[in-house]
Amino acid sequence: MIGAIENDTKILYKKTHKKAKMPKYSKVGDSGADLFAVEDFVVRPGQIVLAKTGICIAMNKYIEAQIRPRSGLALKGLSIVNSPGTIDSGYRGEIKVALINLGKEELKFKVGDKFAQMVFAPVLRGHFIETKKLDETDRNSGGFGHTG
Repeated sequence: MIGAIENDTKILYKKTHKKAKMPKYSKVGDSGADLFAVEDFVVRPGQIVLAKTGICIAMNKYIEAQIRPRSGLALKGLSIVNSPGTIDSGYRGEIKVALINLGKEELKFKVGDKFAQMVFAPVLRGHFIETKKLDETDRNSGGFGHTG
């Protein structure tokens, strides 16, 4: 299969809506699979809308799905409120995306339109160990805007 690599992983999906479409990669090598609208909706400037995909997924433990904006729509002001949104491996509910319009024009979507993308990533879990002192670095506590 062209484009298949050793770390491809099976993602089971279930439709919860008759107009739902399977997430789809547009091109070989794309990291994000497009998500599609199951109903018409409008996102007015400054408005937050919860967009439905009509699908649920199941994936292996220690994999997450990240829901991200599509770059072409981002140029029009469309973003995701909690970008990237995280879907944990144990979640089995419908994927819904909290969209926000940061632009000046309303954005209209019809059934079947692409409105977000889903990227899969491995999850590393931290093992927390309390300590009295941390090692020193060049940055240390330099935070927001510390490099100019």
